[in-house]
Order: sequence, then structure tokens, then C-alpha cells
Amino acid sequence: SILFSVSVYSSLHLPHSIAYLFPPFPHPSCDPGEATKLLYDLLYTEPIKIVLMPGCSGVSTLVAEAARMWNLIVLSYGSSSPALSNRQRFPTFFRTHPSATLHNPTRVQLFQKWKWTRIATIQQTTEVFTSTLDDLEQRVKEAGIEISVRQSFLTDPAVAVKNLKRQDARIIVGLFYETEARKVFCEVFKEKLYGKKYVWFLIGWYADNWFKIKDPAINCTVENMTEAVEGHVTTEIVMLNPETVRGVSNMTSQEFIAALMSRLGGKNPEETGGFQEAPLAYDAVWALALALNKTVAPLKAKGRRLEDFNYNNHDITSEIYRALNTSSFEGVSGQVVFDAQGSRMAMTLIEQLQGGSYKKIGYYDSSQKNLSWFGNDVWIGAGPPADRTVVIEEYRFLSQKLFAAVSVFAGLGILLGIVCLTFNIYNGNVRYIQNSQPYLNNMTAVGCMMALAAVFPLGIDGHHVHRSQFPVVCQFRLWLLGLGFSLAYGSMFTKIWWVHTLFTKKDEKKEKKKQHLEPWKLYATVGVLLAIDFLSLMIWQIVDPLHITVEKFTKEAPKEDLDVLIQPLLEHCSSEKMNTWLGVVYGYKGLLLLLGIFLAYETKSVSTEKINDHRAVGMAIYNVAVLCLITAPVTMILSSQQDASFAFASLAIVFSAYITLVVLFVPKEESPVLYCVLHENDKLLKVRSERVPPTEIQTSLTPRGKKTSQYRHHCLIVRLFLGAQCGDSTAVSAEHQRCCQNKKK
Repeated sequence: SILFSVSVYSSLHLPHSIAYLFPPFPHPSCDPGEATKLLYDLLYTEPIKIVLMPGCSGVSTLVAEAARMWNLIVLSYGSSSPALSNRQRFPTFFRTHPSATLHNPTRVQLFQKWKWTRIATIQQTTEVFTSTLDDLEQRVKEAGIEISVRQSFLTDPAVAVKNLKRQDARIIVGLFYETEARKVFCEVFKEKLYGKKYVWFLIGWYADNWFKIKDPAINCTVENMTEAVEGHVTTEIVMLNPETVRGVSNMTSQEFIAALMSRLGGKNPEETGGFQEAPLAYDAVWALALALNKTVAPLKAKGRRLEDFNYNNHDITSEIYRALNTSSFEGVSGQVVFDAQGSRMAMTLIEQLQGGSYKKIGYYDSSQKNLSWFGNDVWIGAGPPADRTVVIEEYRFLSQKLFAAVSVFAGLGILLGIVCLTFNIYNGNVRYIQNSQPYLNNMTAVGCMMALAAVFPLGIDGHHVHRSQFPVVCQFRLWLLGLGFSLAYGSMFTKIWWVHTLFTKKDEKKEKKKQHLEPWKLYATVGVLLAIDFLSLMIWQIVDPLHITVEKFTKEAPKEDLDVLIQPLLEHCSSEKMNTWLGVVYGYKGLLLLLGIFLAYETKSVSTEKINDHRAVGMAIYNVAVLCLITAPVTMILSSQQDASFAFASLAIVFSAYITLVVLFVPKEESPVLYCVLHENDKLLKVRSERVPPTEIQTSLTPRGKKTSQYRHHCLIVRLFLGAQCGDSTAVSAEHQRCCQNKKK
């Protein structure tokens, strides 16, 4: 760039002193410490300098901040740090290399084009990349894009790359120098953080073969590196005018490259440091030359010349600043214009590595917000990858076959309940039915049918109803099951409670047996149990109503090779303090069940005509209590397994209802016909027929007000219809005929 600058000045016939703008020292490395030494050597060595032209950002930061103390203009051709776009800190700084933040609008545009809303970043810990990333973070936030992972490293990127992999980063922006880029992608290869699931965005000013250069700092082969970097996208400021136009230098960009190649003497451009920035350096010299020319007339009007400049002369510095700030010309790198911060405004080139070489896929003009797309982007997969692992929410529903099967059993149970209820009402005038407290048995049948009906909402889920209607289903489950249990079990518990109360105390047993059990006491007991359940359910519904909650399970990978995960979900009926409510209900019901078992055991040997089916009630209580005490905790444990939980709970309800109906009502429907021939002094009095169980025969046949010793009971049990009479040979057995013939036994 120094050689080109000399030729420029010669063509413009500038004063001889201007030739000393560029010191005859070797180009310093990007070491701020070395640059500081060179800066002071330049300042305190003749001739006086008017303009300083540093290269990289680290050196420019130091030089530009110090230059104002000597009233020096700083013009850089290779500095991209966003931190340099600060007029308060760097008041005399200009650059023909645009700020690195100029990449960010292009990146955001590409994110939006490919519909990505989640990205990750990894950066080398230097000021230029940190400030660039801060600007990117602000821009993506405004665009509604999330930076999910932000990693940084100083010299070793291994841990940072592993963190990207661990946190499922897919779209990754990398900000680091070329030497560090090789380290990063060696780790990328090791972690398999490349391929059709990933897209890397890198800086475009690396050498075209940067990943093929052998580097002793890494232990990856060229083949490994080539595989890892395939498909990545770069954004780079347009440093060479893509159009064939002659600018202020009377050269096209193609002619400039040809001249540069001839100066290199056949040296490979890819191995020449700063080759890509050469057009920017060339245009920087032209910008300075044109600005200096523009200062001649204003300074002459003030009686000044450029040769009058010294480090205390602020007026000449202001004129040079004003001339640079208004620069606008066509250079070999494109249109050269500076913004208010002294940064170059330019287009951005977008390239993609395809088959080991970079291909241009588009341009972006951030000032016009115009994306020119060539449509030749190539992807390893079917298209641009997703910005994250696609998580498909999949609700777990109850097996419909299981639901149908259990529903059939529940429906048959409801029919059985209707049959039993009809039988009990139809035969309500039979004395044995009357002595079994038929109204309580009717309540038991209704309660069983309600509990069986609860099986249907218990199996209804999101497969059948919309989520907005699910709370209603939850309420049906709760109320049908709660009130059904209260009616069915409460009526049986009432019977066994009063049998125990009246007939288990030995000293009062005879007196108690003579007492008449008033039905209202039985109904009142059931009413109390039912009221307790009704009030508790009502309070629960008002204070903490049931609503739908969704349980999430561990994500599952499908068998197919897809970049997706399945998120299993399960809907539950729940409330804010579900465990508290269940604890209260289960505690109360559990005590009733245990007390029912105890009372059934205590009354197993009691015989009474007032509640003549209490032994059957006790047997039903045993079965119901055992099933409920087992089912309640098991269903809580299996709540996350919808099929097992439903099967266990619904079958427990079905079996409990079936057992209760069968034990209580079937013996009544199949109880034998009792034919009793009563004799007094061998004289036939009458024949009685009644449907009673065998255990109650003696009690049933003892006439009131008579002593049993006054009668001889001739009783015969046969399974025949009611109303059989003595002498009906077709209806009674031979033994019954002999009984009717008044034969002494």
C-alpha cells in the first residue's frame, strides 16, 4: 500500500514534505505494545507527521486515542472494531474498512430469511469481537431473535465448543481471528458440531485456504478441517468493486488486481497477508490525497499552508478533518463515503463454502436494506437446518380398546343395578324384602350405578373433548365417584352400624331385640354421611376448583433419522392443593372403610329379623374396603401411566359395584320357598309359604303371643313358586305331601 501511495502523490504533484506521511519503517504486527514504541519514535523523529495510518484494530485503538494530543488525523485501512465508532473517544479517526458491526445487519437479514429465531455465539476475548457481539445482541433482540448460548475463550476453545454442543446450539456465529478459527474447527470436528444440523457464520476476511494451512497448534488433519468447515457462511465487507467502472484512479477493480498481482511477482495471493484489504488501503491513500488537495484553497484563504502544520496547530487539523468527513468518490473498493462516526459505509458480500471453495451467494446493502440473492446456496440436508432440535408435543391418550372394554363392563353393571333396583321395588311388599330395609338397598343400587357411571368421564381425555371442556369432565369424575361412594357404601355402613349398636352388647341383647328399629334413624345416618361428602366436595370446588394440568415427560427420539424430539404430555385433573384435598378425602374415607371392616367382623354372628341381610352387607363391605384401600395408593403411584392408572381404578370400581350388587340382591332373588305346616295337637292349622332364607326359618314361624312349645313346626324347604298349597301334587314334593297329611314327625 505504501508503494501505491507514493505513485498517487507523484501524479498529484503534492509538496515534497507530504512524502514523509509514510515512515520508512517495517509494517508493525498487531501488537499494541510494539505499536506504542513505534508511535513515539515517529512523533519524535523528523519530519513532522500530519496523518497516521495504522492497520489492525488493536493498534488503531491505541493510536487514535493518543493522536488527538498531537492534533493528528488517523486514517485506517484495516480496522473493523466497533469500539472505534466513538467520536468522544476517537475524535480524529477515519477508516476505509467498515466497522465489524456492518456484518450484523446482514446476519440478522439472513436469520430472518431462513426463519431462525434462536442462535448461539462463540468469540475470542478481544475488544473488537466483544463490541461486535454486543451490537449483534442488540440487533437480534430488536428482530425478535434469541441468543441462547454465548461462549467465549482466550486461547483454548475446547470447553466453549463442548458447551455449544451440550446446549444444542445449531446456528452459531463465530468471531475470532484466523489462527483461532483453526483451533475452533478442530474442536468442532472432534465434537461433531458440523453437518446438516448446523450452520456456522464466520468472518469473511480469512484467506481462502485458511482451513488447509498446516498449524502446529492443532492436531487435526486437512481432511478433518475440510469436513468440519463445509457449508459455513461468511459475511464480508465488499472490498473490491464488483462492477466494471473506472473510479477516481482511472482504474477498474479488475485492472487494480492485475497491477497488484504484477507487483507481487507471481506470489500466491492466498499466502500474502493483507491481500484482501489491499483495495481498502489503496482507497485510503486516495481519500487522504483528495482531502489534502481540498484543504489547499481554505488554508490559502487563511494565509496558511500544509507545510505550516505542527503538533499544536489545530486549525490545519480541522480543515483536514472537514475534507475527509465530506469525502465521496468511486474507488477500486466501491463508493467511498464516511458516516458521522468516521466509518466506511459499504455493501456486504455473502459467501458459502461449497465443495471446499467459497461461492458468492448474495449481497446486502444495509443502507438501502436490500438483499440481492443469487439462489445458489447449497445445504448438506434437504434445506436450511432448524435453529434448534424440533420438539413435537405429543399427548398421551388412553387406549381406546381398554376404554371400550371397561365401558362395556360398566354399562352392563349399570343394567344389573337397574334390574336389582327394579326387583327390590317390585317385591317391596314381601316380608323378607321389607325386613332388609329396601330403601337403603335402593340407595346402594343407585350409588353403585353412579360409581359405574364415573368410569366414563374417568376415561375421557383430550382425545374426546377439547381442553376448554376438560375441567367439566374433571368435575363429573369427582362428583359421580364421591356421591356414588357415599350412597353405596354409606347405606351399607349404616346397616352394619345399627346392627352393631343394637345387638352386640350381651347384657342388653335381649332387650334390644325387642326394640323396634325406626327407619328414620337409618335414613338420617346415610344423610349425615352424604351431607359430609357433599359439603366437602362443594368447598373443594369453590375454594380450589379442579382444572387441567399437563405433565411433561423426558423427551424421546423417534426411530427415524430425524432432527426432532418427541415431548410426551399427559393431561391430569388437578388443583393447586391437590395433595391436601386428597389427604383429607382419603383419610376420611379410609377411616370409614376400616371401621366398616371392624363392624362387619363384630356382627358376623348376630342374627336379627330387623336387618336380615347384614351378613351379606358385611361381606360386601369386606370386598369394597379391600379394593378401595389397595386402589387409592396404587393409582396415585401410577398416575403418570394413563392406561395402567385407568385400568386399576376403573376395574376396582367395576368389581366393587358388581360384588356389592351380587352379594346384596342375588340371594334375595334366589331365596327358597318355605312351606311350613303348623300343627296343634295333631290338628292341621294352616300352610304358610314365604320366601325367607333358611337361617331365619325358626324366627319367622313363631306366632306372636304364643309359646313355641305349643306348636310343632313341620317345615320343608323347596325351591318352588309362591302360593303352593297342600294337596298340589304337581307343585310339592312327596315329603311335603306327607307333611300335609298331618303325619306326626
